[in-house]
Amino acid sequence: MLIYNDDLVVNNVNIMPYLTNCTISYNKLWGSDTGRTLSGNYSGTLIGIFPKFECTFRRLSKTDIETLAPILDSATQQVTYYDPKKQQKITISTYSGDYSISQKNLFGKVSNAGEGMKISFIAIGKRN
Repeated sequence: MLIYNDDLVVNNVNIMPYLTNCTISYNKLWGSDTGRTLSGNYSGTLIGIFPKFECTFRRLSKTDIETLAPILDSATQQVTYYDPKKQQKITISTYSGDYSISQKNLFGKVSNAGEGMKISFIAIGKRN
């Protein structure tokens, strides 16, 4: 749930101005004892809920990419966001997926060069 312009901060950088969309998934991770029993009931151990931020960036300038690259290239990140369960901003450790920078229309007008990219920030530990 991102409401305000500073609701998603990664490594102390507010990334909201760079985004066109951000989907937050609260993914449940279940233990190996999970599944249907012979009676048909579902049971198991919920290990935890691991937030995942799927971020879609707008077309980025050279300066934007230079600001974001150290964050995206780091092994882990510190993500601060508003958690609806705790009703406050919290900070979690994440790792990120790969990213690609498209150079679509590179040889056309400079104002049309490039396009947005996507990356996910995935919680390392479960949400408490």
